[in-house]
Amino acid sequence: MDNEDLLKENEMLKNKIKILEYELNNIKQKLTTYQLNSKKYYENNKEEIIEKVKKYKENYKYTPTQEQKKKWAKTAYLNKKAKMEKEKIENQNI
Repeated sequence: MDNEDLLKENEMLKNKIKILEYELNNIKQKLTTYQLNSKKYYENNKEEIIEKVKKYKENYKYTPTQEQKKKWAKTAYLNKKAKMEKEKIENQNI
């Protein structure tokens, strides 16, 4: 490549960077407005949301079956065992 090609490529990349920075700033601005709006909503309706959560917890009481509990306990045990074996191997390598 000669100097002219490099200069053209450099200018093209600079333009691309400017475009991407502009898009990034627009996205950041939209995000902040979205966050402010959602924050305002929760501040204005805080009591209603808390009541809805309480009602939901009262109405929906999920109790897992004994089989599910056994399965969860087994997977937790196996994960713990695998983690301990991994830590042993790491300690031996140190």
